[in-house]
Amino acid sequence: MSDGAPRLRSLLTVPANRADLVGKAPRSAPDAVFLDLEDGVPPDAKVGARADARVAAVGLRDAAPAMQVFVRVNALDTPWFEGDMAEALDPGLTGVVVPKVESVDDVAAIVEALALADRAGLGILVGIESAAGVARADDILQAPVRWCYFGAEDFVADMGGVRTTSNQEVLYARSRVALAARLGGVHAVDQIVADFRDDNRYIHEAEEGRALGYRGKLCIHPAQVPLAHEVFTPSPAAVDHARRLLAAYEEAATRGEATIAFDGEMVDEPMARRARAVLAAADEP
Repeated sequence: MSDGAPRLRSLLTVPANRADLVGKAPRSAPDAVFLDLEDGVPPDAKVGARADARVAAVGLRDAAPAMQVFVRVNALDTPWFEGDMAEALDPGLTGVVVPKVESVDDVAAIVEALALADRAGLGILVGIESAAGVARADDILQAPVRWCYFGAEDFVADMGGVRTTSNQEVLYARSRVALAARLGGVHAVDQIVADFRDDNRYIHEAEEGRALGYRGKLCIHPAQVPLAHEVFTPSPAAVDHARRLLAAYEEAATRGEATIAFDGEMVDEPMARRARAVLAAADEP
């Protein structure tokens, strides 16, 4: 991948203090799991869940070495952020997930907290899920941030809007985050689907996100993981089409031709770039 970050077609959230759910997480073979200290843990259990997160991270790494493991801490403006950063992050994690990031100053505070905790080597995944975060996404989604997700539910709540199945109320914000991530070389992960029993809706939203430029999707239930992989992994037919298109296009280029007719379509360099992107996605480990 061009940004050098491990791909996250699926990012499964699991409460850090639920050992029963943590133990089941590798079964669905997600690309990544984040052990949640934020929404998944009630206030009176947050401090104790820090130790749970460290233990769970080691267990997941042993059970599924190829799976990326993160911890999501509480937001910077909460009383738990500093303690989470100091006490909950095992050094073997892929990275830390920080929700509700709203400015470059927030990113600087994350970097400082990682350094104080002797965890400067961990990757940073930020949640863009507020009006301020979306408005400043271009500035936020730059190095050292490596991944981000768009949080539709919190964004709509912050706007005082109404959440609908059409997703029209988040189209601008969702698109802006994807664009800012692309410009900043950040791997963007799409919003949740709260109804984990509705496979058709999940697939539909994943296809929407893929069309906008997202490269993976949040999963709140293991059953959503294979659905994310289905959408964000090129199909054999798509790979075959891309290979044939590029072969024909490159052969034509040797003859000095900039456009060709292929499978009933006119093909030029932008379409060739899309075909190369399909092959690159298919070849990712």
